[in-house]
Amino acid sequence: MIRSIIHLDLDAFYASVEQHDERQLRGLPVLVGGRSGRGVVCACSYEARRYGIHSAMPMAKALRLCPAAVVRPVRMDRYRDFSRRVFAIFARFTDRIEPLSLDEAFLDVSGCERLFGTPAQIAAQIRTAVRQETGLTISAGVAMNKFLAKLASDHEKPDGLYVVPDPPESFLLPLPLKRLWGVGPVTCLRLEKLGLRTVADLRQLSEVRLEQLFDSAGRQLYRLARGEDSRPVVVGSAAHSIGHEDTFDHDLQDPLELHRSLLDLAERVATRLRSKSLLGSVVQLKVRYEDFSTVTRRRTVEPPLDSALAILQVAEDLLLRTDAGQRPVRLLGISLSQLQEGHEVQGELFWVEQRSRLSALDGAVDQLRLRYGAKGVQRASLMPESRDESTPKTGGDGGDSS
Repeated sequence: MIRSIIHLDLDAFYASVEQHDERQLRGLPVLVGGRSGRGVVCACSYEARRYGIHSAMPMAKALRLCPAAVVRPVRMDRYRDFSRRVFAIFARFTDRIEPLSLDEAFLDVSGCERLFGTPAQIAAQIRTAVRQETGLTISAGVAMNKFLAKLASDHEKPDGLYVVPDPPESFLLPLPLKRLWGVGPVTCLRLEKLGLRTVADLRQLSEVRLEQLFDSAGRQLYRLARGEDSRPVVVGSAAHSIGHEDTFDHDLQDPLELHRSLLDLAERVATRLRSKSLLGSVVQLKVRYEDFSTVTRRRTVEPPLDSALAILQVAEDLLLRTDAGQRPVRLLGISLSQLQEGHEVQGELFWVEQRSRLSALDGAVDQLRLRYGAKGVQRASLMPESRDESTPKTGGDGGDSS
């Protein structure tokens, strides 16, 4: 059976919620994020984007581009509330829902035609319900697979609906190569040097030639240029990774400060992992230097982790593979991926016993934090009197990613 996939993406989600809650902000450039000297833009309204502002831009730069912009802090609880309401609307039409983030999901509506109409009609009904019940707009793309549906939802943003024709060539071939999944600036530059700028250009290369140029990624490029994607909608899929990152009020270079920051990040990541009964097998460290250049280092670990001290040990080893300490550090981040449920993990007897002791300690700390708050129980090295309080962190936490 030919699949019918809808990709749905709320438009400028965080900023749109702020404009919903404060009517006077509608039509104005709105920035969501930290306002301090090291704050960054987490999200921005479409009015702000006209000034060249985008997410992850330093807030100071964004305000230089648009001094009249209105800045609002991140309110994750409010955004989660809207997200739950929107996903409840999705569930009226199908139970085959793959969430990608708070504001984005794939829906498999194959076989739903007798109940709700064509896939395009289903997408239109969802968009109407979201607007009427939440006051937000959502863009939708309809296609025979996830790759094309995602491209389609971006095609007429904001507040758009696009149905990819079958066959998809009239839609796909004119697209610039940067629209293809996995084609970042470096790959795009390599393709441009070969005289390739559109999907139609890429189609001229054989699969063998693309493999010669890009190894295994060449096969993926070959399939995407033909609109092929066999991935199913994964119902109830968990987060692909769990992480946090912090941008500092002043650049860090002192090893003790770097250690404390990594410990703080490891604690927060570990707490979230345990709250979801998850373990992670890949630890990734993110380092951004004072000149905004960014590097990542990762390591696969066995057995998987949910302990702050174990995560910290790996993160500090990874930090040694960077220039942190020699170069001032503006941002640090830790994330864990390849997640699995804790009860599914097997291990050697010694490790199981060790993990049992760590889990008992971590579990007790988690319970105390639930009772007394996140700051109710802290490691001694993270207590205010143990830290240089002139270096507060202002960056936002990283959420579940996909």
